Amino acid sequence: MAADIHSVAPEVVVEFLSGIMPFDGLDDAILHEVARHVRVDFFPKGTRLFTAGETEPTHLYLIQRGGVKSFLTDDEGEVTLKDYRGEGSYIGALPIIRGTKANLDIEMVEDTFCFLLPREVFLDLINKQPGFAQFYLKSFSEKIVNTAYTELRRHRMTRRGDEEMYLFTMQVGDIIKDTPRKVAVNATIQEAARAMAEYRIGSLLIHDPGDEEQIVGIITDRDLRNKVIAEGLDYRQPVNRIMTTSVATVLSKSTCFDALLKMMTTGIHHLAVERKGKIIGIVTSHDIMLLQGTSPYSLFKEIGKQRKIQGLYPLSQKIPDIIRNLIKEGAKAGNIARMISLLNDQILERLLTLLEDELGPPPVAYCWLLMGSEGRREQTFKTDQDNAIIYADPKDETEARAAQEYFSTLAEKAIDHLVNCGYPLCPGEIMARNPKWCQPVSVWKDYFAGWIGTPDPEELLHVTIFFDFRPGFGKSALADDLRKYLNKQSRRQEIYLLHLARECMAVRAPLSFFKSFIVNKNGEHRNKLDIKTKGLTPFVNFARVLALKYGINETNTLSRLHVLSEEGHISEELWATAHDAYELQMQLRLIHQLSQIEEGVLPDNYIDPGQLSDLEKKMLKESFEVVERLHAVLRSLFGTG
Repeated sequence: MAADIHSVAPEVVVEFLSGIMPFDGLDDAILHEVARHVRVDFFPKGTRLFTAGETEPTHLYLIQRGGVKSFLTDDEGEVTLKDYRGEGSYIGALPIIRGTKANLDIEMVEDTFCFLLPREVFLDLINKQPGFAQFYLKSFSEKIVNTAYTELRRHRMTRRGDEEMYLFTMQVGDIIKDTPRKVAVNATIQEAARAMAEYRIGSLLIHDPGDEEQIVGIITDRDLRNKVIAEGLDYRQPVNRIMTTSVATVLSKSTCFDALLKMMTTGIHHLAVERKGKIIGIVTSHDIMLLQGTSPYSLFKEIGKQRKIQGLYPLSQKIPDIIRNLIKEGAKAGNIARMISLLNDQILERLLTLLEDELGPPPVAYCWLLMGSEGRREQTFKTDQDNAIIYADPKDETEARAAQEYFSTLAEKAIDHLVNCGYPLCPGEIMARNPKWCQPVSVWKDYFAGWIGTPDPEELLHVTIFFDFRPGFGKSALADDLRKYLNKQSRRQEIYLLHLARECMAVRAPLSFFKSFIVNKNGEHRNKLDIKTKGLTPFVNFARVLALKYGINETNTLSRLHVLSEEGHISEELWATAHDAYELQMQLRLIHQLSQIEEGVLPDNYIDPGQLSDLEKKMLKESFEVVERLHAVLRSLFGTG
């Protein structure tokens, strides 16, 4: 922070304040009195203004020119980007109102001038001017993806949970009720059960006999039911007979949403909470479910318990409401996409399980493939079906006919049910009910061999959707085997990668020579730009080409870029820059679609740059400029322009 605070003419301050809310609602006399206390200061780009938990704001900062970013840093040093603020925005209102230290790290993203209003003067306005105070409280509660809002709600919460709590405002360490209960590994099952009953808990950590801090396992009430009572196991046996030796952990500073994702992904309902290498407690799925009335986890469980396919229809319609809440609470775009995929996958798994019960067991093993944005786990509010079926090669003609008949029926029924669940048909018929995309392993390998071995540039453009496949249901080994085959063929035949690289570079960022947005000049989407095709697709294409080149199995774009960085194929700096650029665009896309849904309009991908703030425009342009850096990598690898 700059050392000197400079005086400024009151007339200049009044002119500035009268143009921004809520100062524009103050009487002239009050405004002039406030202006007498205001000073101006300059902060070079990169200046750290606030450090979360350390800085105690002495002034309200009003950005006169320039811009800042607010963020948090977790246990592992990972930066969670919250938002950007530009001219006319304020910094420090929430901690001043709460009387606490800074709740966020604040850093200048460009050279910035701020008007500084002393804390005492600001609080006096809050106390004496109802409209003034209402503005800040209203802005805290209404602005989408607003960190101040989530922090304010955290401040109002109690540890007992008797007020509403939210997934993104609470850290896992904040909801631990007690210290972890433990027994030694040589204790009997009965002794462990007695301890769980005494403390009224559903899990127990198991420690080394000589060191209570050395955790070697965990048991849960489910273990007692399934491994002891159901199996008739002697309860005098040592507890290590039934314990799980790999204890799943989560960092104490992780958000409850992160813990929820881990539980839903792994199927583990008890996570040990770790702080500085030491386990300080246990968090359960029940603890997480108490955080929200409409919890993603409660919907996840409700889907899994459904016994009728028709019962899935209304449950799938709840997913947009879950996503709407996550966006409003400040979830990152990448996490929102992961949650959408988890819930969609749960719908699919339950649907196909119930269909198998209806049709009987399949004649051969099969796997339902997900492709396109589904395969990349990058779905938003607008999601078409992109799927296929791969099944084991039949041993004879009879089995082949049985397989064809069974999977044709399965696919037809599944596609219809998915439509009723709210997943529209693919306009290009890339669905399992299309006989071409419901084939045995050998045929699928022939498909990829043809696309790779004798590539037709125009055909490749249409089949890139298939290169992002992942297993959705069934025997995943079939999909894994196909991925291994694809990677092996890619190493032998790189000419098709050249075509893909050229196609990738043909999609230019929507910026003119003078760095202004290139938008549609006419038609339904006049003066708008397609952020999916023009903004996100170059990142998707780049990650796909290099993933195929280097045999990376990941299908998600950000995961592909991360692996490329870890393996040294791209620099860490490019990975970080591309990650932030992609996340920013995804966030704008999601917020745009959310606003359309709330207005009763079908969501699309067409952003109006004219409706963005100056800082949002600046950041969006910078994210588009990253595309040229990605193209430069492709040019160096494939020698093409």
